[in-house]
Amino acid sequence: MGRFFGGKGADLPDIKLDPGSLPPPPTPPETSKDTKNKPGDKWSNFDPTGLERAAVAAKELDKSTNAKEALDLARMQESTKQIEFQGKVKEYEMNLEHLKMDQIKMQGEERRKTQSQDAKIKKEQAEYQDLLARRRYDDQLKQQSLMNEDNLRRQEQSVEKQEAMRRATLEHEMKLRRDNEMARAEAEAIARAKADRENKDIRREEIKLEAAEKRQTVLESIKTAGSVLGEGAKSFLNDWDKITTAAFGLTLVAAGVYTSKNTIGVVARYVEARLGKPSLVRDTSRFTVLEMFKHPFLTTRRLLSHPEDALKGVVLKPTLEERVRDIAIATRNTKKNKGVYRNILLHGPPGTGKTLFSKVSILQECKFRYVIYIVSSKLAMHSGMDFAIMTGGDVAPMGREGVTATHKMFDWANSSRRGLLLFVDEADAFLRKRATEKISEDLRATLNAFLYRTGDQSNKFMMVLASNQPEQLDWAINDRIDEIVEFSLPGADERERLVRLYFDKYVLEPAMNTKQRLKLGDFDFSSKCSEIAKKTEGMSGREISKLAVAWQACGYASMDGTLTEQMIDERVDDAVKQHSLKMDWLKHNLGAPATSDTSTT
Repeated sequence: MGRFFGGKGADLPDIKLDPGSLPPPPTPPETSKDTKNKPGDKWSNFDPTGLERAAVAAKELDKSTNAKEALDLARMQESTKQIEFQGKVKEYEMNLEHLKMDQIKMQGEERRKTQSQDAKIKKEQAEYQDLLARRRYDDQLKQQSLMNEDNLRRQEQSVEKQEAMRRATLEHEMKLRRDNEMARAEAEAIARAKADRENKDIRREEIKLEAAEKRQTVLESIKTAGSVLGEGAKSFLNDWDKITTAAFGLTLVAAGVYTSKNTIGVVARYVEARLGKPSLVRDTSRFTVLEMFKHPFLTTRRLLSHPEDALKGVVLKPTLEERVRDIAIATRNTKKNKGVYRNILLHGPPGTGKTLFSKVSILQECKFRYVIYIVSSKLAMHSGMDFAIMTGGDVAPMGREGVTATHKMFDWANSSRRGLLLFVDEADAFLRKRATEKISEDLRATLNAFLYRTGDQSNKFMMVLASNQPEQLDWAINDRIDEIVEFSLPGADERERLVRLYFDKYVLEPAMNTKQRLKLGDFDFSSKCSEIAKKTEGMSGREISKLAVAWQACGYASMDGTLTEQMIDERVDDAVKQHSLKMDWLKHNLGAPATSDTSTT
């Protein structure tokens, strides 16, 4: 129809029914300036040219032979356009429905946001109300506390007032009682003085009579004693036989007293030298007669004991262990062949196992108590010898008695039938150089006595000297030493053996005993011992032993008696720090690189 009426309807674009994309309505054409602002009717803007063109086209179409076909074609195009228009209308309606759905979704989202915001606001209001309630409760508690303190202060003031009143009452009563007592005492004194004044003459006569009677009694006693003694002396001097008998008796008494005194001294010195323990000896494996009767079980065990390994329980470096074992074997064979013993010097830093190599203490169970007896030294036990331990620090306090005590000790040593190993611990304390001015005359005399008794090799005893500073020993002492053994610092392998040894002794064994309050946490013991051995470089065996005791104490001190890996690590770190601090002190005191106080026990 558009083409029929001279338009271009077939070439028109598709119509978008989106409200936002619809074109604005056509603006009517302007007629003239005069009619622009004048109101017009509905035909004022009508354009008749289109109708004219349509009329001309209709006439031409009527004249054409294909008018009918053109009309049908126009109808078909019109129907097609209507169908397309209806489809676009439906699409427009669907777009409107989508817009409505989007609007509903947006409204729902806004509603949810609003509800969330409302919930948040309500939560903040609730928290604020709770905060206000807490503050009110805190204020109430403070007020209640202030009220309680005020009441308590008032009660204390009331109690203080009552106590003051009670004290004042007691003081008043005491004052009244004291006044009454003083008044009564004064009245009694006055009455007694009055009675004494009244009876003064009678009392004087009584005193005179008592004195005269006593004097008469004494004079009569003196006269009687003098007459008796005089008659006795007269009769004794007149009888020559009585005088001779008395003189002979007094002579016999004096001779008996003198002989008994000297005999007792000789016997006492013999018993002390042969059976008793000298004052310089601290510990010994020799039993006196008294101890044999006092401890028969230990005596029997001592007599039936067999030689043991000299290095049992001692951890040393392989080279040092081999050398020490050779010394022990040589000493044992020397005793068997009745040869002369060799003197040994053990030197090294403090705690390097010198004393432990020479002695060991065991715990022996008695009937009702445990007593620690020093049974034998390692070396003496291996050799089948007795042993005795003395300390150099015990000599200086003895003063002049040091020489006598030294001779008694060597006399006692020579009386041993099994042979004696004399261990002198801290030998540099009194065997130091005589040229120095620090040594006293008494100590010098004791040193000379010691040198005199050790001048020759002996088949009765051998000496083992231990010193931390061997350079301070007198040259004569060094001349009496046959072999010098240095106890050096433990290596990594020795430290690991020490850690495992003491871990088993102080931790594992108590943990396995159900009667003791000690348990172990879950960790690898073997790897932990290796790790500790690496951390304890430079530490002594004595320090490692104390470290193991500290682990045991930590386990006992815990809440449930469990020793954990963390507790062990803490104690190891503390021990390493303390060892470093000791080394710093030693460097500061000596002014030279410090030597670790190590031990290979």
